[in-house]
Amino acid sequence: MREVAIIGATGYTGAELLRLLANHEKVNVAYITSRKEDGKHVFKIHPHLRGIEKYKDLYFTGNVDKVEADLVFTATPHGASMDIVPDFIERGMKVIDLSGDYRFEDLALYEKYYKIKHKGLPDVKIAYGLPELHREEIKKAQLVANPGCFPTGAILAVAPLVKENVIEERIIFDSKTGVSGAGIKPTETTHFTNVNENINPYKITTHRHTPEIEKELKKLGKAKVSFTPHLAPITRGILTTAHTFLSKDVDREEIIEIYKKFYKDEFFVRIFSEEIPKLTWVRGTNFCDIGGFEIDEHGRLVVISAIDNLVKGASGQAIQNMNIMFGFDEKEGLFEIGLNP
Repeated sequence: MREVAIIGATGYTGAELLRLLANHEKVNVAYITSRKEDGKHVFKIHPHLRGIEKYKDLYFTGNVDKVEADLVFTATPHGASMDIVPDFIERGMKVIDLSGDYRFEDLALYEKYYKIKHKGLPDVKIAYGLPELHREEIKKAQLVANPGCFPTGAILAVAPLVKENVIEERIIFDSKTGVSGAGIKPTETTHFTNVNENINPYKITTHRHTPEIEKELKKLGKAKVSFTPHLAPITRGILTTAHTFLSKDVDREEIIEIYKKFYKDEFFVRIFSEEIPKLTWVRGTNFCDIGGFEIDEHGRLVVISAIDNLVKGASGQAIQNMNIMFGFDEKEGLFEIGLNP
C-alpha cells in the first residue's frame, strides 16, 4: 500500500482527488493539508465524503513540513508550488504538481504568461503528465507536471493530425468550460447572475494555456495555435472545437482511421465516428471523447473533444499519472462511467 499526501486539499481538485482515491485499492491518503482548516476532520470540509471508512481518521494539517509520503499531489495555486515542491523532492518523495509551475521547459515563457518570477527547476527527471504522449517519461519521472485542463482537451483533439502531418500549421481552438475550472473561490466573473444563461469569452487571444498547447503539439510536428476560451453556465466539463485545415487529400474515413490507430491502446480516449461527443458522457470520468471529423468544401476539418475539467483535466489525470509512476494498472481508481443525460 502506497502512502500519498494532498497539499491544498480544500479546493475542487483536492476534493476530486479524495473522491477518486476512495476507490483506489493500492493507495492510502496519509496527509491532507490546509493552513486555514488545520485540525478539522475531512468530513467538515467535504461532507460528501462522510461515511467513507477509508477517511474516518483523516484530519487536515497546516504543517506541510510534517508530510511524509511516497507521493505528494500539490493542488496549490500557480507560484505556490515552487515554494514547496523542491523540499519534497529533496526528501525523496515523488510529486505530481497540478499547478502550472513545472509545465514549461522554457521558464521565460512561463514568466511571460503567468506574470510570476520562476525560482528554477529541480535537478530531477520532470515529465509533462499527458500519458497518451509521454507515458515513458512519466514512468521514470520524480516530478510530473499535470497538464492544464484546456490543453488536455485541445492537444488530444489534434495530436494524431499533427503527428501524421495531414494539416496545415494553423490550428484554431474554441473551448467552452464549466465554472469549476475557475476554482473554489467565488469572484464577480463566476457569480451566478453573470454566468447563468450566458456565454462569456475571456482572454480572447492571450490565455496562458495557449503556449502550453502549442509547445506540446510542436513536439509532434508543425503547429501555430490560436485559442479562445468561453465560460459556460455549467458546473464541469470542457467542450473543445478544433478548426484545422487539411494539407493533404484525405477523406473523413482516412482521418478516423488515423485517430483509431493513434489511440488504439489508450483506454481513456474514445473515438466516435458517428456521434458528436457530449459533456454528460464524460462527467465525473477520466475519459476524453473525440468525434466530429467533418470536412467542409474549403478543406476545413473540424474535430470535437469533451473532457471533465476536474477529472481528465486535473485530478483524474493526476491519478492516472500516479498509477504509471508506481506501475499500477492505469485504470485503478478511475473506472467511472459518465452520465446520460
